[in-house]
Amino acid sequence: MKLETERLILKEINETHTEDILLIRSNKVTNQYVNRKSPKTNYDALEFILHIKKETQNKEVVFLGISYKNCQNLIGTICLWNFSKDKTLAEVGYELLPDYHRKGIMSEALGAVLDYGFKELQLQKIIAITSQFNENSKGLLLKYDFILEEGEKDEQNSNNIVFSLKNIKY
Repeated sequence: MKLETERLILKEINETHTEDILLIRSNKVTNQYVNRKSPKTNYDALEFILHIKKETQNKEVVFLGISYKNCQNLIGTICLWNFSKDKTLAEVGYELLPDYHRKGIMSEALGAVLDYGFKELQLQKIIAITSQFNENSKGLLLKYDFILEEGEKDEQNSNNIVFSLKNIKY
């Protein structure tokens, strides 16, 4: 699967992206607000890629690498995952190398993925969980009309807040 925007290609990741995934998922700034085990080696990144490929084949996740149209290297990732059993709800997640922050890249990628999720996958609702301290992420979600779910909690991380977007304009 591949999505294109004005400047970007969102594409499935594979073994050729091992070094890019290591760079993205082990970056200190990228991980500042994320509670996860980051890859330390190319082998760790490759294990992650193989895991994602399996989940993609089983239709458990839509996981896409982000790159500029004229470049092979990935600069970030974006995914739809954590689908409800009836496939009407999913969670969106995203990450971007710091050199590419504040350039509208993630906004462009998120717009394409929301469009895909609502139109192609027929999702009724997409949620996003982000750190209450991550101003860039909160701003991005608000730009796309996500609503803060005041009563919702992330059981994994008490610093996180939950946003949601219902399929009303697609």
